[in-house]
Amino acid sequence: MSLENQNILISGSSRGIGYEMAKYFAEICGSMVIVCSRHIENAKKVSEIINGKTYAIELDVTNTNNINYCIDDILKKFGKIDILINNAGYRFDKELWYKKFHEIEEDRFMEIINVDLMGSIRLSKAVITQMIKCENVNKNKRGGVIINISSTPALSGHFEGSPYTIAKSGVIGLTKHIAREYGIYNIRAYTLALGNISTDATYYSMDDKHKSRAQEETSLKRWGKPEEIAKIVSHLASDDFSYSTGNTIIIDGGTIMI
Repeated sequence: MSLENQNILISGSSRGIGYEMAKYFAEICGSMVIVCSRHIENAKKVSEIINGKTYAIELDVTNTNNINYCIDDILKKFGKIDILINNAGYRFDKELWYKKFHEIEEDRFMEIINVDLMGSIRLSKAVITQMIKCENVNKNKRGGVIINISSTPALSGHFEGSPYTIAKSGVIGLTKHIAREYGIYNIRAYTLALGNISTDATYYSMDDKHKSRAQEETSLKRWGKPEEIAKIVSHLASDDFSYSTGNTIIIDGGTIMI
């Protein structure tokens, strides 16, 4: 099925990978993209830059009331949400990333879990509710697709960034549960386990030593590009993957091979 005229909600889509996904879906796939940011000014700015159908909203994945308000607003304007991409994540904190697991305060763990895991849970719950209703109204229409963003350390473990790894491991479990429980409603779910992707939040926050080390970890000996993620996501969201669900798709340049 074509993604043209599909309504796609992408959390955290005002920059980085989220922005590239929003741009690709709107400009290449012809989708209606709901661009989300915690700051409406950023969402509007991106919406104006993208040459396609977009709608800007202020979305805070840590706030259930805000999420419900946004979903209601989207449904009033567009009637349905076909695809949800849980991309919003806690900012890359260089100091926290390099801190030992046993030295990290409990509240710092909860800050990241509240965004990376609970944020995806809150938004998925809200969107699944309307996807079920949409599927029940028209049995010939798919319920929807949910794509969650995780990372390769959630699969392999890592010696740095423990709060991020723990939160992203939960995201993989979330995907599997959604796929298993809601497949009957024709709702598919996937996880993207991302390796080193060159965004402002990661690549440009590292010194040359750490950039080079991350690059050498991969079989391809380079960092991934955000636009490469966008292309893969577009295929997952389409009916190209209609008989696949619950899977974790590894995109890391050949660092982890299963």
